Amino acid sequence: MAKFYVESGSLRLIVDAADARRAALWAVHRAMEHILPNEEEELDVDNLPEVEPVGSMVLGDAMRLSERGFENDDATQFETLDIVSEWSQLMQALTRMENDLRAA
Repeated sequence: MAKFYVESGSLRLIVDAADARRAALWAVHRAMEHILPNEEEELDVDNLPEVEPVGSMVLGDAMRLSERGFENDDATQFETLDIVSEWSQLMQALTRMENDLRAA
């Protein structure tokens, strides 16, 4: 595994991952842990606070990842929305699998 320095908006995180895309997905997961409720907390969709879209609270429009450090010119860049969408699909798949296991 390689070490990636991830930057997006106010997020700065060092992640160990097999490649830059997986590091970006893990960084989004870590950012969302601070925004979304955990399993013990219920999300009251009828009383959500007035806020900007979830991804823009911490993350910028792009995610920059480098194996050489923060603010490095050789960084790989992804559109944050693409990574957040992929993360969301993964979380939905995991939730379906968990629900199927509970039902069995």
